[in-house]
Amino acid sequence: MADWLKILDDEIKAGDKMRKQVPKMLSDPEITIDQVKALFAALEQQAQFVEKLKAALESMGHDFPVVDKARALESRYADLAATAAEKVKEMRG
Repeated sequence: MADWLKILDDEIKAGDKMRKQVPKMLSDPEITIDQVKALFAALEQQAQFVEKLKAALESMGHDFPVVDKARALESRYADLAATAAEKVKEMRG
């Protein structure tokens, strides 16, 4: 059986790195709107995947710590996607 706490902890660490990298990427004056759109799409896709994972974990009856970590991870990617969406909006003027 998968150790969901360990898996989610690792994914949260990756999300924490993204939380540091995404603002740097978005503040680069050389970034194009197409790059920002691609970043947004990837982050949105990740957030949707984690949302489905969280729902699956809940339906399988996993305990609160596992579901709470999945919820935190989903929130992390949703926040990053929102940041990228704001940059697209800003770039469109």
